[in-house]
Amino acid sequence: MLYLATHILNGWLFDFATISDNISLIYLPAFLRLFNLLVLGPAFGTVSTILGGLLLLSHFDDPLEVGLLNIACSSAGPLIALLCFRIYMKRQPEITSLRDLASLTILYCVSNSVIHHFTWVLIGKSEALELTTVFWMFLGDLNGALLGAYLMKASLDFLEKKGVNFSGPSKPKG
Repeated sequence: MLYLATHILNGWLFDFATISDNISLIYLPAFLRLFNLLVLGPAFGTVSTILGGLLLLSHFDDPLEVGLLNIACSSAGPLIALLCFRIYMKRQPEITSLRDLASLTILYCVSNSVIHHFTWVLIGKSEALELTTVFWMFLGDLNGALLGAYLMKASLDFLEKKGVNFSGPSKPKG
């Protein structure tokens, strides 16, 4: 439900940044796809993205086959990024490492935009692989992932100021 709500909120808040039905210069669900993968793990994180995508099917006017392919692409992007990270770095990303998270985010944004556009060319939704639209989707995913990370950090900071401690047992600050 959070994925669905974030997607609808993103469309409403950032309507000014919409380039096409499938591309926005600010795309907050990109953050949730990576967040799900890192927090829930590859299996449950992917299932979470798939379920969110299935809930969104009625939100778009695409034919069912195109919608399902978009869900597959959206689910594959973070997995491919994680696989590339593991192969290149020969280890798992550390969720506390800003360098690892930045690298994984860049890999995700590239893989997501390339996978979507390549698929759209294969099914005839796009006539050619246009690097400018691939770039715009990359940029929108990157902006959304960064904005989502900053919003999460601000929320955690706010909660810590209210006395919620995330590093151990919760106790009021005094």
